[in-house]
Amino acid sequence: MTQKERRIYLIKELLNEQSEYGGQRHEDPDIPADEQAQKRLLRSLFNIRMPRPVSGRFLEIQDAYLQEETRQKGITDIAELTPAEDGIYLWQGDITTLKCDAIVNAANSRLLGCFVPCHGCIDNVIHTYAGVQLRAACAELMRAQGHEEETGWAKITPAFNLPCRYVLHTVGPVVGGRVTKKDEELLESCYRSCLELAAENHLGSVAFCCISTGEFHFPNWRAAEIAVRTVREFRDRTAAADSDAGKLEVIFNVFKDEDLHIYRELLGNG
Repeated sequence: MTQKERRIYLIKELLNEQSEYGGQRHEDPDIPADEQAQKRLLRSLFNIRMPRPVSGRFLEIQDAYLQEETRQKGITDIAELTPAEDGIYLWQGDITTLKCDAIVNAANSRLLGCFVPCHGCIDNVIHTYAGVQLRAACAELMRAQGHEEETGWAKITPAFNLPCRYVLHTVGPVVGGRVTKKDEELLESCYRSCLELAAENHLGSVAFCCISTGEFHFPNWRAAEIAVRTVREFRDRTAAADSDAGKLEVIFNVFKDEDLHIYRELLGNG
């Protein structure tokens, strides 16, 4: 199947799945002819889909489609990057195209991803390109836990169709006004929890997004200071203990130019 054929198949299946759960049946759905409009429709359908079983045929076609889409965007391997300092990298780009052991997702307390169609948050993007399996895996974790995820903790899932192996999900603090000491402690806990979880699972590398900035309104500069300090302290402490965790490589992934400039200055290569 071509990418277009896969895309049309997935759109039809998702539209008809909705009808099985109380929506309108689409025997011959009106699918836009434009490629970008089709992609936007498919992403929207992925985003609003609740975690529920799906056929093996659907997964086979979805996986092939998503992996090809990521390949076309271009995959960046951590082995291709130059460290800003020992064991720490700075990279600007789409975190869903990074090939490393794990990437960090700035999740919400439901831990199920963003249900807003085509929303620009990293949670939405990661769930879109990982595939429907990621939301199902997160739902299973939450069912077992029995309550919403607390701020500052972290969970691990497979990455499914992403180039990385795992996704670490953490809920950062939401800042409603002036940043408090508690906000800072919770953000530090996000980074520390992810690092400890990566070490527990014997991972060699992890890529952090800019947790709690953007939609959660944590000031970019202060968030970056906390991120860099926490990572350095973790690496120093684990290296001093002669632990394998001291060899954990960290990528600070940024998307906006503003964050790139901030991290360059903090890492001393501005």
